[in-house]
Amino acid sequence: PPVSLSLSLSLSLSLRQEERPLLHSTLPVANGRLRGVSQVQGFHDESRAYLFQEETAQRMLQKLRGKSEFTVAVTLKQELLNSGVILSIHHAEQRIYERVVSVPVMDIPEDTSLWIGQRNSAHGLFKGVMQDVQILVMPQGYITQCPDLNRTCPTCNDFHGLVQKIMELQDILAKTSSKLSLAEERMNGLDNCYCERTCSVKGVTYREDQAWTDGCKNCTCSNGTVQCETIVCPPLECPDGSVPAYVAGECCKNCQPKSSVLCGVCPQGHTMHKVQNSGDCPELNCPEAEQVTVTDRCCKVCRGHDFCAEGNTCMEHSDCLNLEAGASCSCKEGFRPLRSDNAYCEDIDECAEGKHYCRENTMCVNTPGSFMCICHTGYIRIDDYSCTEHDECVSEQHNCDENALCFNTVGGHSCSCKPGYTGNGTICRALCDGLCLNGGSCVSPNTCMCTQGFTGKRCETDIDECSEGFVECDSRATCVNLPGWYHCECRDGYHDNGMFSANGESCEDIDECKAGRSTCANDTVCFNLDGGYDCRCPHGHNCTGDCIHDNKVKHNGQIWVLDNDRCSVCSCQMGQVMCRRMVCDCENPTVDLFCCPECDPRLSSQCLHQNGLLTYASGDTWTENCQQCQCLQGEVDCWPLSCPPADCDFTLVPEGECCAHCVSDPCQAHSVRNDITKTCEDEHGITRFSGSSWLKHGTECTLCQCKNGHICCSVDPMCL
Repeated sequence: PPVSLSLSLSLSLSLRQEERPLLHSTLPVANGRLRGVSQVQGFHDESRAYLFQEETAQRMLQKLRGKSEFTVAVTLKQELLNSGVILSIHHAEQRIYERVVSVPVMDIPEDTSLWIGQRNSAHGLFKGVMQDVQILVMPQGYITQCPDLNRTCPTCNDFHGLVQKIMELQDILAKTSSKLSLAEERMNGLDNCYCERTCSVKGVTYREDQAWTDGCKNCTCSNGTVQCETIVCPPLECPDGSVPAYVAGECCKNCQPKSSVLCGVCPQGHTMHKVQNSGDCPELNCPEAEQVTVTDRCCKVCRGHDFCAEGNTCMEHSDCLNLEAGASCSCKEGFRPLRSDNAYCEDIDECAEGKHYCRENTMCVNTPGSFMCICHTGYIRIDDYSCTEHDECVSEQHNCDENALCFNTVGGHSCSCKPGYTGNGTICRALCDGLCLNGGSCVSPNTCMCTQGFTGKRCETDIDECSEGFVECDSRATCVNLPGWYHCECRDGYHDNGMFSANGESCEDIDECKAGRSTCANDTVCFNLDGGYDCRCPHGHNCTGDCIHDNKVKHNGQIWVLDNDRCSVCSCQMGQVMCRRMVCDCENPTVDLFCCPECDPRLSSQCLHQNGLLTYASGDTWTENCQQCQCLQGEVDCWPLSCPPADCDFTLVPEGECCAHCVSDPCQAHSVRNDITKTCEDEHGITRFSGSSWLKHGTECTLCQCKNGHICCSVDPMCL
């Protein structure tokens, strides 16, 4: 079928002058008039209202195709207890967009239907009046409905808000300028810096490329790392009268002259001199039998003499050993000598040379003079040289959820949720197969925790506070049960005086006679009663008992169906019109399925729950994501869940619930009824209006807000 714009008979649209380029330009014109469009009576006279009856939306849909966002702005008056579809886009039997869908699909096929005020060609469920309809193909089109959007003079509230924003911007500007100045100073300082990596060895700092000798190694500082090479000594040929010998402080041997004097013995060609007597030698505290003669000394020493204590040439990583006739150097364990006297030694890399004892599941790491066997990740140590697999499940060193099973694996572990739970193992949630209804949450397998106002294993049963005696309404009000809650609604003949008391005490009588809301015929007199009225016949008159309904005379005892609601039946009884909804008898084969959708047995009239697991018959209702939903002949219609009024300054919507509750602590409140006369003073003495927020001085992650004279601060954990 071609694209069509269709409206129910009770729907009217108005086209203001500024809207004509958008809507008016899309409509076909014949003989100077819009074809299929007639002017009707709207519910206000500020603009004209039109009724569309023919296929007129092809070019309008063309404007919508490919757009990322569009807005339908409309002045709407809906009849009581009616939810109908305001906007619907259909392609064949498939719904592309309705007001209950959050994100519209704008890839609209050519043979698509656009319906305003009804669901599709078969169902016009909307009852009421629309006027000032605008389809705005632009981002954030909803702002066009803001009152006095283009006014030139700001209100006092605008001025206070502007002043507050200016103060906040000034505060932000000052902090930003301070940070920028500090950053510039640091940047300027960096320009004068030369970053050089140095090396520190034995408390001495060496600069880049600086070289030094460390014992028998030549070392260089390169990019902050010490690199050393062993000194290779050249062959040494000494002249007569000298011999190769080590000199303190040098690695290689040097030629040194031979000793010319031995104790009391003169070499050939030398003259004998008097030798010092034994009194010049130190006195020994050991028996003569324990005294020994040392080859390079004139004086004897006691056996076991500590030659090392007199000074030695043994360097780092080399130990001095006392021998019978002198001292000797020996490399420590794990080191090898760099020269023949063992005075200088270097570390042996046991890992690189394969001289370690590390076994499977370990990694060899060299250390000065030794090595270490480090366990691979996921393994635990048995001894110094071997490791075994670490059973993280047994030792409870795992990250599995309490409702998960731990399985040990090579080098780690894995987690799997227990039966009845779902997740990745580290986080497991109870699984109820989507059976927790009406906002209930799954707390354990197949166990639901219901929100306030619902009960049952699946939270499928609404608690009828009215029938179970939880509520006592005023005599002028009747208790009306709603999904999850209730309220006391004024009875027929009463209306609320504006105080909106919870138990209906604010209901007061409506004077139908004075308000012109009676249906008394002209031959009777309207007499107001508490909660109603009476049509009384003047004395001496013969009154008919007829009624006036929709400016038409209805005879006493007459029964009729409303023109705009075929599901309501009215009757005239002695001047008063009584209307009621049609009683649905599903056993009657001629029952009107339009008025009684719950009697529709066809499978095509059933609806699928949002979770895809439950089905509902036509006429069934349920609650999902804080919306009241109903199945109407195979299609789901949802509207926001009604909530009781919360007449307080601070309100909070508890987790898992849909309606706001009053709270006394302003810092717990999600919503605040701001009073600009109740201000706050921040740490700088700046006055803050209610509703304003600012960053606490000296912090970057603490946000404070003024709530009717109360300062509430909180830290943003994502900022830390």
